Amino acid sequence: MELTPEMIEQLKANLKTAKTCQDLMGENGAIKKIIKATLEGMLDAELTEHLGYEKYSPAGKNTGNSRNGRTYKTLKNDNGEIELTVPRDRNGTFDPVVVKKYERTLGPIEDKIIFMSTKGR
Repeated sequence: MELTPEMIEQLKANLKTAKTCQDLMGENGAIKKIIKATLEGMLDAELTEHLGYEKYSPAGKNTGNSRNGRTYKTLKNDNGEIELTVPRDRNGTFDPVVVKKYERTLGPIEDKIIFMSTKGR
């Protein structure tokens, strides 16, 4: 996942005006938005790996399985709740690793990121 210029500017603005941790991690805090975007980006990458082709690629045509929208999931973590949109596949065989099916709590995000980055080694 790549940080967009808008995300970076929002984070800078929030850091300048933040007086408490809640200001950054609260409902509309920049850190929470970055965590959400990161998790959703990782889930999209997992689905691409599972299907074997990039989104909108003609290689996926008539493969028997394809992207099939998204479902909503609320995760609780150390800093409150995060609303995620989780991609799904038509056959229902996609089993995400970063946020497992039926998982409702998320431990420290650092553990997930470290696990995913070392998995490929």
